[in-house]
Amino acid sequence: MAAFLGVARLGAVAVLVNPELPAADHAFMATDTGAVLCVTGPGLEDDRFAGRACLGADQLLALAATAEPADARPVGPGSPLYLQYTSGTTGRPKGVVHTHADPVAYHELIGRPLLGITPDDVTLSVSKLFFAYGFGNAFVFPLFSGSSAVLVDRRPGPAAVDELVARHRVTLLYSVPSAYAALVADRGSGHEACFASVRAAVSAGEGMPDGLGGRVAELLGAPVLEQIGSTEAGHAFCANSLGHHHPGTVGRPVPGFEVELRDKAGRPVPDGAEGELWVHGPTVTPGYLNRPEESARTLVDGWLNTHDRARREPDGTYTHLGRADDMEMVGGITVSPLEVEAVLRTHPAVKEVAVAAVTDASGAGRLRAFVVPARTPAPQGLQEDLLRLARERLAAFKVPRSVSLVPSLPRTPTGKLRRHLVRQGAW
Repeated sequence: MAAFLGVARLGAVAVLVNPELPAADHAFMATDTGAVLCVTGPGLEDDRFAGRACLGADQLLALAATAEPADARPVGPGSPLYLQYTSGTTGRPKGVVHTHADPVAYHELIGRPLLGITPDDVTLSVSKLFFAYGFGNAFVFPLFSGSSAVLVDRRPGPAAVDELVARHRVTLLYSVPSAYAALVADRGSGHEACFASVRAAVSAGEGMPDGLGGRVAELLGAPVLEQIGSTEAGHAFCANSLGHHHPGTVGRPVPGFEVELRDKAGRPVPDGAEGELWVHGPTVTPGYLNRPEESARTLVDGWLNTHDRARREPDGTYTHLGRADDMEMVGGITVSPLEVEAVLRTHPAVKEVAVAAVTDASGAGRLRAFVVPARTPAPQGLQEDLLRLARERLAAFKVPRSVSLVPSLPRTPTGKLRRHLVRQGAW
């Protein structure tokens, strides 16, 4: 945070980097951005930034304690402020450019009006600062509102969340559905006293499974507000708010943003029909770093193709239906894995599930389900029970050929499913 503010004062560009990425990704990002200084932390003292000036975080703070502040360099609101890399669910991450005007807009359009953040609030964000969601929640909103944030080095598990919320009297909890699912797992029903200070929770990063939001709200004794955003938009572009909350949807467009649903030919689709989400707004990136062709495909006349599928409801809210690239082709028929997952997830012995078309020895794609049991050992006959459930609820071509029990699913650090790895069985 100190390094980011120092870079901003100098008029330079900061690159927010996930320290848990492999060395090859860090080396790629340093080369891609042409970084002149790398601020490192524990575990990053190797040669991944070879040939570049490096400064440990402790060294930086020690120098800052005795150095005279540098003069601020004037820059315009449209000047680049920071780069954030996409989480890379399908391939190599892309550098997303954001400007000096964007953080102000995050707070003025989202933090203050939708969440009512005041100096009295205390934030805990499971998503970390190097992600768009965590950057806004735990850095931008507290910075501009004068509120507090609880910062931890690692993504906290359920026990740590309980303890941190109770100890710091957290009022705003931000997390992702997979972490919320872990939070409510193996608990009884009803509100727990350790969450008495929480006035609202926010969920983003992936779709909220049916029923999970209600269980989390009951546990916390506070509403769970779903929203959707992207690295390219900087933060949320559709959100539920304390003033308008429609559970099961990602809410209405954030004021200042326009949202359209379009078919594959780019034509608008009517209410109730499925389409791809296109977004136009003040914080949408001007483009990807060093990727002019990808920028041109994703950004058309100032509109961002999010590659998310959604449906507009009669009250103006949007229901998120998954990623446009999440569809599976099985026997020449397109199948939504989210539909199959939603059915399998209704079984009480299922904690997590992923469905994908896996190529067999003949080269044909066969629909397979991979399930993380809610408890270990899994109940006897669980796989057969799940296949029976699928046959009862789904069309025959949507029923998985098999169910495999696995200890975990491949996810990005933000909690998004890496479906391409599920297809490959490479995790």
